[in-house]
This record gives sequence, structure tokens and C-alpha cells, in this order.
Amino acid sequence: MRSPQTIPIRLFYEPVLLLQKLTQLNEIQIFGNRRQYIKVESDKTTVSVKDNGMLNSGNALDAVKRLPGVVASPVGGLTLNSKNVIIYIDGAPSSLTGTDLQNYLASLPAKAIEKVELIYNPGAAFDANASGSIINIVTASKRMKGVNASFNINYNFNKYQKPSPQILMNGKEKNLSWQTMLGYNYIDTDQIHGTDQDFTSFTPVKTLSQRNYTVNTFRNLYFRSGVNYKLTEKSNLLFNYNLNLGNNRGVTEASTIGEGINYENNGITKDKNNVHELSLQYKTKLDTLGRTLDITAYSNFFKRNPINEATAFEDNAFSYNNGNINFDLKNYYLKYDFSFPFEKIGFAINTGGKYNITKVNDLGKYNINSNNSGIFGSGNYASVINFDYTENNLAFYAEARQKVKKFNFTAGLRYENYDVERASSTLTDKIKYVNNNFFPSVNVMYEATKDINFIGSFSKKIAQPGYNQIDPNNSNAFDKYNTSEGDIALKPVYFDNYELKMSAFNYVQIGANYTVAKDKSMFVFSAKDGELVANQTSKSFDKISTFSAFANFPIPLDYFFKGKEEFMRRVNTIDKMNYIFININYAKNNIDGFDFKYSTKGNFNYAAQAQLLLPWNITNTMNYFYLPKGNWEIYHIEKPIQQFDISFNKDFLNKNLKIGLHCFDVFNQNEVHALIAGKNLDTRFYEKQDSRTFRISLTYNFGNLKLEKEETNINTDKVNQGGGGLK
Repeated sequence: MRSPQTIPIRLFYEPVLLLQKLTQLNEIQIFGNRRQYIKVESDKTTVSVKDNGMLNSGNALDAVKRLPGVVASPVGGLTLNSKNVIIYIDGAPSSLTGTDLQNYLASLPAKAIEKVELIYNPGAAFDANASGSIINIVTASKRMKGVNASFNINYNFNKYQKPSPQILMNGKEKNLSWQTMLGYNYIDTDQIHGTDQDFTSFTPVKTLSQRNYTVNTFRNLYFRSGVNYKLTEKSNLLFNYNLNLGNNRGVTEASTIGEGINYENNGITKDKNNVHELSLQYKTKLDTLGRTLDITAYSNFFKRNPINEATAFEDNAFSYNNGNINFDLKNYYLKYDFSFPFEKIGFAINTGGKYNITKVNDLGKYNINSNNSGIFGSGNYASVINFDYTENNLAFYAEARQKVKKFNFTAGLRYENYDVERASSTLTDKIKYVNNNFFPSVNVMYEATKDINFIGSFSKKIAQPGYNQIDPNNSNAFDKYNTSEGDIALKPVYFDNYELKMSAFNYVQIGANYTVAKDKSMFVFSAKDGELVANQTSKSFDKISTFSAFANFPIPLDYFFKGKEEFMRRVNTIDKMNYIFININYAKNNIDGFDFKYSTKGNFNYAAQAQLLLPWNITNTMNYFYLPKGNWEIYHIEKPIQQFDISFNKDFLNKNLKIGLHCFDVFNQNEVHALIAGKNLDTRFYEKQDSRTFRISLTYNFGNLKLEKEETNINTDKVNQGGGGLK
């Protein structure tokens, strides 16, 4: 009793690096004493995005997938160095999950991003509901006097040709700073998805071959604004409001063929959605010793209304599959953070607390295999499923930092109380649980030299099941031969994370991590005994242990082609260098309670990004990603997944005009061929998205470009903040 949709299988991208910014003087970018595209630190890697022609010409989801160590699972979701991730935006964990989160990131323009922080093993100051690692997307902010503006337009060329314009305005007058961004995305894309499924409970085995072709239209209007008022020399009041309005459409043609079976199921889905985010933050320095206090109130509201109509044909029998879903999410939190540094003894204490409320209601109305049509909400529906979720979360933390000679120690403890209630019309009784836990974290860094550090860390984390995993209404596909639903009984997942690594010269990172996850849920296909129906859902596994090793390092081409002297002259201005940045990752999973029908050995994946400085001040950037055949979590990759991108960018008119020419997936090779083995069912699936795209990007900056000496950030900097809810 679900509306048919395609499975959200996501594509793979890898690192693109750019220049980080602290101060802006016209177009000269400075990061400390060095110009850097990437900065590797003991606890995180920071990649600048805003001025990279390839990275900022798309959306936030594309940008994230190109970062070092980030890989998308063949069936959705992201990992960082093979650990699960939580997405933060401006320091606040997103309350959206699953395809809702990915669609929201796809609607957020990468041009709005200043930088992305990859936080590998977050400490006690972060929510315990952060599984293994965090990707924090920091949106763009400028601090220039007067009024400044930037106009940007991207024009995509494939079989569909659509523009996406955007304007950004910002300024400062006396104690008031402000920023406004307004834009519109219009994207058409298609997707081919197919499965060949062997139902093994039958003798002989029965096979169904299914094909699905969908043309998707994504249209969204976004408005992002921020205001900062400087109350005193030591305190600021910041207010942000973000709005996103979506109006999407999908047209699907599907078929199922088997012995004596010739079934067609065609459908159309219309989905209107909106997101509202508000935050108010007070930041103050308590004294000249560096003690600070941050207080933040945050809320976000998300609604969507997918309405589906489908017609099915088999043996001249006519039937309908109609669905009308009303989804509503509300999230609120209030938090505070104190910082107490004691610089003379190299010691610091951070402490804080948070209270968070998340409420979800999802009402689904369905009419399945009946002549009683419910065309886009106008008809009568045969069945109704009502789902409610409420989560109350109270947290406190304390974290101490101590420097002893060449050692830096960080130890923290976080207390989390979760009061959760799930209810559904499919259940007789509500599911309730109250969970109280302490989550410790430890980080030790040894400064071997000025430029080389060795880091060891440990943390315990928890991950609440995402609403897309537990909501009975959240279906990916439904027809006569397919069902899809969430599992409302899924348990929270507990993680033990261990990591050792070495970072050097702000560019090199080599390390390994080991993660043990208890009751982790993963997407599977299964079938009941004697039934020719495939069910798609999430299944909990008792224990999954993952070992991963990784290496990120640059190859300075100028050292070989232009000599040591020229290389040393450019070493602090990497934006003026020719280089290749390499990322290598190895991952191996051991899963209890799962019968693998193929080898369980680990698998490597590789990525490279090159920058070449061409004549006439043209910058050429190339990206390549390669995942060979082998295992990825519980999925077996049967054909290598790879993608090659190329971009040319040039500045004009004293760098006020920027033009880029881009081609993504040049050889049209990014497609997924994978195997999932489930109960009574072996599923080989194939997916090819419309990934080969040509794009022209144009950005024009105008206004007052004077140097702003004052450090005033109009965006809410919530890097260590709580909130969140469902993941």
C-alpha cells in the first residue's frame, strides 16, 4: 500500500580541493600564512568550496560526494573513511533523513557553501547521535563594508537544458551586517533502474525481471538570509532564516516479466514540499581571558505532500495504485556552551547542555489494485496509515583539554537522555523507550615535529533510526510484485569508534579506523516463503565491525616539471601550483547474522583530483573516481563504478567575472551493478542515472569590495551544537 518510486541509489564522486578564506581583500584569499585548498588537522579536514569552479557549479550533495574519503553507498547514504556520517549545516545537525535529506542537499546550491569540515571522530561537545563522523557544511559569508552582490547562473546541457540562476547580496553598516541569497533551480533528469530477482524458496527457482524508467523534474525556490548585530565590543546577536520551496514531478514506466507474467505499471508522482529554518544566537566574550558563552535557539519545519497515481495492466485487467501522503516534521532545540581556557597552563574546559524536541506525523492514504481511482487526491481511498513519532532529548557534556610538552590530551563525557514514542495505526500498542547513557570520548595528539602529528582517538556514539527507516508510509516501491515499508521496531545503533592516524604539512593524512556497530540497520530485499513478492525494508544486524585504512596526499607536479626552486617559491600558494591529490581507501566488514553468498574480502577505492594551470590564466581541474568489483558493506559490486570529470575556469574583468565550462562523467561510465542476498531472494540490480552533463557557469561580482577588517560573521556558527533528532 505504497506509492511506487525508484530506489534512491546514489552515485560516487570524490575530492575537489580549494582555497580557504579568513580575510578577503578584493580577490586575494589568505588562510593563516598559507594559501590552501585543503587543511588537514588533528580532528578534522577543512575543504574550501566557494571559489572552486567545478565544485561550486552544482549543488551541495554533488560537492559533498567529491570530498576526500567520502563515498556514497550503492543504495544511498554516505560514509567518511568508511564510517557512517551525520550531515550538519552551519554547525546544526539536520533533522531530515534518507531521501528527504539528499533531496534537500540537492536543492542547496554549492555556490552558497564557504567550506566543508570533515570531522572524523567528534568529541563530547557534539551530539552523541553522530554515529561515526560529521560532515559540517558551512554556508558562505562575507564581511565587507557597503553593499556587495554576486550574480550566478548555471546552464546544464544533456537531453534536457535548464538554467539555475542565483543572486547573493551582503553588506555592513556600522554595527549591522546582513546577507541575502535568492535563487531558483530547475533540473530535469532521468534514471533507469532494473532488477533480476531469484526467488529461492521455489523449486525450481522462479525469476522476475523488472525494469523502471523515470523522468524527474526538480524545481525549487530558495531564500537564505542572515543578520548580525554587534551589541558591544564583546557580544553579537545573530539571526538566520532559510526557506526552500519545492515542486517536483516524476513520470515512471515500469514492467515485470517472468514465466507467464507480463505486467506493466506506469505512474506519475507530484510532490510539493517546503522547509523553514530559524535560528537566534547570542555570543559573548565573558572576559579578557578568552572565556565565552554561546546560547542558541533553533527550529526547523519540514512538510511534503507526494501524491501518486499509477495504472497497471496484466492480462487485460485494469487496476490503480494511488497514494496521498501528508508528512510533517517539527524540530526545536535550545542549547548553551561555556568555554573556560587557562592559557598559562595549557588547559581548557568546555561544558554545555541542550534540550531538543522532534515531532513527526505522517498520514498516508492508499487505493491499491482497484477501479476506485484517487486521481491526485480527488478520489476515495481504501486504507489509511497514520504514523506518529515524538523524541525528547536532554543532554549535558564536559570536555577538558590539556597540553603537556608535545602531547595534547582531550577527554570528554556526554550524558544523553532519550524519551522516544512511536505510534502507528498498524500497531495495537505504542512503542516507547527511555534511554539514559554516558558517552565518553578521548583524543591524544603527539606533535612529532612542527608539521607532523600523530593522533589516536576513541568515542562511543548512538544513532537513532531515521524516520525513513521506521515509518510504514515511507515506501520506495509498491505494485503487485513489490512492497516497501519502514520497520517501526528498529532499535538505536550503538557505535564504538577507534582511530589512529598521522597528519603532515596540512596536506597529508594516513591512518586507520575500526568501528563496531550493534543493531545497525541496512537496506535489504527479502521474500516470504512461497510468495512471488519482493519486500524492500531495513534490517537490523546484531554486530557489524568495519576496518578501514586511508591515505590522502598530494603529488606536486611543479617539483618534477619546474624544479625544486620554483616549487619552493610556490609552496605557500597552492592555488598557483600544478598538482594531483590522491585519495586511497580500503574497507572490510564482518557482519554477524548475515549469510553471504559471495566473498567477504575487503575492497579498495581510489580517487584523484588534478589541477593544471594552462596558458591565458585558465585553470583546468580533473577528477577521477574508481570503485572496483568487490564488497561494499552487504552489497557485492559486480562491475566497477567510475567517473571522470573535467572543468575549465577563467576570470575576466579584474576577476569580477568568472566563467566555467564543465563536463561531468565524460565517458558516461557511472552506473551501478550490484548484488544483494536476502531471505529467499537474490537480487541483482542495475541503475544508470543521467550523469553525463555539460555545464556553463557564470558568476559576476559587483559592489563595494573594500577590505573589512572586523571579524563579524552573520551566519550562525554552531559547530559544536546539539539538536538534530532523527538520523
